[in-house]
Amino acid sequence: MSVAGKIHDAAIVGGGPAGVSCAIWLAGLGLSAVVLEAAGAPGGLCLGNPFPEKWNATLPGLTGDQVADNLALSLREADVPVLLNCKVEQVAHTGQQFRIHGRTMEQPLSARFVVLASGVRPRGLSDAAAGQRYDGVLVGPGHHVVEQDFRGKRVAVLGGGDNAYENALYAIEHGAQHVKLYARNVRAQHQFQRSLPAAHVHVGPYRANPVARTVDGQPYDLILVFYGWDPRAEFAESLNLQRGARGFIATDMLTAQTSCPGVYAIGEVAQRQHPCVVTAMADGVTAAKAIQARIEAGA
Repeated sequence: MSVAGKIHDAAIVGGGPAGVSCAIWLAGLGLSAVVLEAAGAPGGLCLGNPFPEKWNATLPGLTGDQVADNLALSLREADVPVLLNCKVEQVAHTGQQFRIHGRTMEQPLSARFVVLASGVRPRGLSDAAAGQRYDGVLVGPGHHVVEQDFRGKRVAVLGGGDNAYENALYAIEHGAQHVKLYARNVRAQHQFQRSLPAAHVHVGPYRANPVARTVDGQPYDLILVFYGWDPRAEFAESLNLQRGARGFIATDMLTAQTSCPGVYAIGEVAQRQHPCVVTAMADGVTAAKAIQARIEAGA
């Protein structure tokens, strides 16, 4: 489906649950939407997630990967055009519309409204080392963890949240010889804390050396890092959006409107209080209905 030379009602940056929900609602409301996704498939953080989506009451028993498949199916059935492997590099406001520039795009795409559903990226060992890769150091959840052979390996897991505990348990269940979780403070749900024996957990200060692949001088075959998330929104710098202390985009909770008229932010890029598939999808509905109201009001 060609999207060139057309002014869309809305361009949605990001094909995770929030972006897909917004797109299919816009289509259902009779409006034209296009999704720009940096990855090779829709799904966002659901891609590469082997764990059941038990928090999603509408899809019992399905893993994150299966949820991602359903998101792609929903886009096809709603006949929403999707540009895959299209990393957005800039969003510019040109008066009556927005121009979106993306890698692999032959020409900029035009839209009356923009929805930022670009999600988050896992935080690395330090800001100074952001984007730097080390052999045997895996940052954040995803395919790179699922595809890892843990059998007989010594594994250090860094972080005190749900992802850290869940992946420590995953490494144990998949044959790791030794697993130690290092947390400066513990934020994980009690059920995860109860599932991981205390002998596998160190709470307090520690020093990680990614080059030597050691933690407190102890060598490991693998170090898994789960330090939380940073927003993916560098492409929107020219819009001068209001942000919170950690860089997440500030929005009106009733409409998902940002500080820039015509720009909406949904899902984890706006740091919702309870981020998950369900809340992200609800955000998508909120933005779609707000855009419909603006269009019907002649905005």
